[in-house]
Amino acid sequence: MLDEAADRYERPGFLEEDPLGIPHRYSNRDDIAIAGFLAATLAWGNRKSILRSCNSLLDRMDDAPADFIRNAKPADLAVFDGFVHRTFQAEDAQRFMRCLQSLERDGGLEGVLTNAVCGSPDTAGQKGLPDLGMALHGFKLRFFQDESAGRTVKHVADPLKGSAAKRLCMYLRWMVRSDRRGVDFGLWQDIDPSLLRLPLDVHTAGVSRAMGLLKRKANDWQAVEEVTQSLRWLDERDPVRYDFALFGMGVHGALGPLH
Repeated sequence: MLDEAADRYERPGFLEEDPLGIPHRYSNRDDIAIAGFLAATLAWGNRKSILRSCNSLLDRMDDAPADFIRNAKPADLAVFDGFVHRTFQAEDAQRFMRCLQSLERDGGLEGVLTNAVCGSPDTAGQKGLPDLGMALHGFKLRFFQDESAGRTVKHVADPLKGSAAKRLCMYLRWMVRSDRRGVDFGLWQDIDPSLLRLPLDVHTAGVSRAMGLLKRKANDWQAVEEVTQSLRWLDERDPVRYDFALFGMGVHGALGPLH
């Protein structure tokens, strides 16, 4: 059932109305990485609002995000004055740009996240499986290393504080999983897809519980680890491919009698 649903929902056709469609506008890998990170960061709320905000943010970067990050001077960040997406406002956008500029010293988003994942200790009781919660915690520390996080700290999740880190897990899925189906990009080949965790939200969590893949009631990092382990029993090499099935079934109410 899940295999069929994953095949049905992992299609390029859904990109038009999904935040993942934003980085698909670009062909340069650095543009894709930065646009994808910003799109994932803003990916909460109404989809039309998300896409409108992503377009506004990238328009202010002259639709050339990698070039903007490399070359923007402090005064150039004034282009974000007046930007608002829910609680992510101009101050947060400007701080994000400075943090992204700081990451360039260590290979940008790809270099920093790859080092964080591959350099993480093993998950407790699972030899050879890096602790992604520790890795994302380390990424957050590095992201704000040269910047006082202030109010912006809440816009980068930290699994060590219990967060399911849905948007960071989603972003890693975009960058790491194969591009064979024309949906994810498969750009970061030093991170194995087997190491990814499920982006957990109300849809994926609800379907997972209904199917017996998740017993924990809270949608926190412990639940992410539990449900991803269940999915590894189904596909050890690419467990997060079931994100398409669980999310699609949740959105379209395709559970039927399982409710």
